[in-house]
Amino acid sequence: MPKKNITNEDLAVMMKKGFDGMDDRFNRMETDMDVMKSDMQGLKIGQEDIKLRLDQAAYRFELQALQKRVEVLEKRSGIEPTKVKQS
Repeated sequence: MPKKNITNEDLAVMMKKGFDGMDDRFNRMETDMDVMKSDMQGLKIGQEDIKLRLDQAAYRFELQALQKRVEVLEKRSGIEPTKVKQS
């Protein structure tokens, strides 16, 4: 099999083609990264909303403890107990 001599010009053309392909790949990666950044920002905002709602919510054990205290007060004062739905 005969050996083909590669000139510097041939090598330069091959290198340019390789780098041109890399440029396209980097541009796609930058676009993908921008999309991921915006998605992450949306997730952070959603997480903050959830945290705010949880901070303002009463916990079930606190509600049960308060219900028991109210029942004791109603019993001692002779007030008719209130009907509360328990979920």
